[in-house]
Amino acid sequence: MHIEKGGENVKLKEVTKLRGVYSHKLYQVAEMCNIFEKRVFIREADYVLKEYQNLVVEVFRHGYDERKMSDVWTFPAALMYSLSIITMIGYGNMVPKTAYGKLATVIYALFGIPLYILYFLNVGDALAEGFRWIYRWMYKCGTESGNDVTESTKRIIVPSTACLWVIAAYVLTGAVMFGAWERWDFLDSIYFCVTSLCKLGFGDFVPGANIYAEAGSHNGNQTKLMINFVYILFGLGLVAMCYNLMREEIRRETEGV
Repeated sequence: MHIEKGGENVKLKEVTKLRGVYSHKLYQVAEMCNIFEKRVFIREADYVLKEYQNLVVEVFRHGYDERKMSDVWTFPAALMYSLSIITMIGYGNMVPKTAYGKLATVIYALFGIPLYILYFLNVGDALAEGFRWIYRWMYKCGTESGNDVTESTKRIIVPSTACLWVIAAYVLTGAVMFGAWERWDFLDSIYFCVTSLCKLGFGDFVPGANIYAEAGSHNGNQTKLMINFVYILFGLGLVAMCYNLMREEIRRETEGV
């Protein structure tokens, strides 16, 4: 964040320069053309404007952002960028512009991705153990014999349907949250949550687009972006949990065969 925040938005300077150059060209066209030669003026002005339009479109294709670097690289936005690197989601909405930023990204990925894999394994095991205990406790409370089933409950395997219900509830919660904050429709919100938790990261929907666009509530919007970060990070842990529980069920079924 510190490296990129102090950098300069080269594309912004380029567009500002283009605007000045083509404003001067339009002034020259107006100065050269006779006021009675309307068709000539329209033709020449149209040529200048189309040339300017094509250049601006080309700049947009190469990542033009009209915001200053200090507005882009806020702390919550940098957290989301870091998360997209180590989880390998890679939304692609934020990219380093400076050479030092690109170098820092490479080094961060080399060390961060192995740490995320450890997080995925360890947090998945911990959440699976906790969910397994809750499921067995609920099973024990639902039986009539109470303490007599203590030994049998230890052999109970959490079914895959329970895991799917947990993931479905989490995705629906995220869909409601992102739909309200990002102004996406329900299907787009579901699509974003599923692709993010599956680590696809197409980049067509990215948290923070409308958050940045809103004015007058900067602090609240940054808080929402932090919550988005926690949602995705914890959701990836839930995916690891469900993977462990479903693997356990499949292993038990295989042993039974």
